[in-house]
Amino acid sequence: MGAELGDTVILAPGLEVDAIMRCVPEGKVVTIKEICQELAKKHRTKYCCTLTTGIFIVAAANAAEETKGGTPYWRTLKSDGELNAKYPGGLERQKRLLEREGHTIINKGKRLLAKDYEQRLIKT
Repeated sequence: MGAELGDTVILAPGLEVDAIMRCVPEGKVVTIKEICQELAKKHRTKYCCTLTTGIFIVAAANAAEETKGGTPYWRTLKSDGELNAKYPGGLERQKRLLEREGHTIINKGKRLLAKDYEQRLIKT
């Protein structure tokens, strides 16, 4: 995300990533970008590591599916509104769950994107 030598960076705490994901209400979405911004703000750092955040996003999704937990992981998108093939059930399941909540999913080549996702972002 543009960190340079000397910048402060937080390595995303997994439980905090999951906590943010749990706060996304039906009909809304969040992206890894907003999660990182929230974590950097909370920990008073300039940046948040997107690599560890992405790993914990997928871990939270798998844990939620395995335990039937309360994390609505399908509402967490990649930075540009792209759906995440690494989620349980892959792209088709995430697409189906988002469409059920009123989102429109569009194809862009081999990618699936939530149309106008910016208008449905939660305020972090």
